[in-house]
Formats: sequence, C-alpha cells, structure tokens
Amino acid sequence: QVQLVESGGGLVQAGGSLRLSCAASGSSFNTNAMGWYRQAPGKQRELVATITRGGDTNYANSVKGRFTISRDNAKNTVNLLMNSLKPEDTAVYYCISRNAINYTYWGQGTQVTVSS
Repeated sequence: QVQLVESGGGLVQAGGSLRLSCAASGSSFNTNAMGWYRQAPGKQRELVATITRGGDTNYANSVKGRFTISRDNAKNTVNLLMNSLKPEDTAVYYCISRNAINYTYWGQGTQVTVSS
C-alpha cells in the first residue's frame, strides 16, 4: 500500500501561481511514475502531468509552458508548480503514484480555485 498526502491548494487570482506538493509513504520503494490529475465540476478526471523515476515528463497540452512537475526520489515527493493560472484550471487536483505493474494509487485531492 502507498499513502499519498497532498498539500498546497487554495484560492488564487488569475495570473497567479500555486505550488502543489505530494508525499508518498508506505510501500513506495517500487514507485515508477508519479504525477497529478485534476477534476473540474461536471467534467471527467484528466491528466495534468506525470514524471517517471528517471525524470521523463508528460504534460497535458492545456498546461504546457505554464506548469512544471518535479520529484525527489529520495524523499518520495512530487511537486507541481503552476504559473499563469487561469479560471479553467479550477479543479480538485489528485496526486498519483504508479508502480512497476501499473497499479495507480490516488491521493485524497486538494482544491485549487482560480478567480477571474
């Protein structure tokens, strides 16, 4: 089992920045990819960004150039720096951890609200 704890959500004005953090504990030694998904009201959950243990990243087109994902393998943490936030970025953001057999663990989620 892997436990994921997110922090850093909140309310920000459009154009502002937020930094999300996620710490993994438990059986996280075989974690491969970590990352973030989000779900806005009335919409399906969608990928935001992922990063592998080796540092390869993948971003949704909607956040490329604005969001940066990073991780610390030694600490089992993943961060998401979100710049130039837009109202359409408003959502609950979920941290994920995916192991070597592609099983995905999910965090509880943290709310990000961007006001116009």
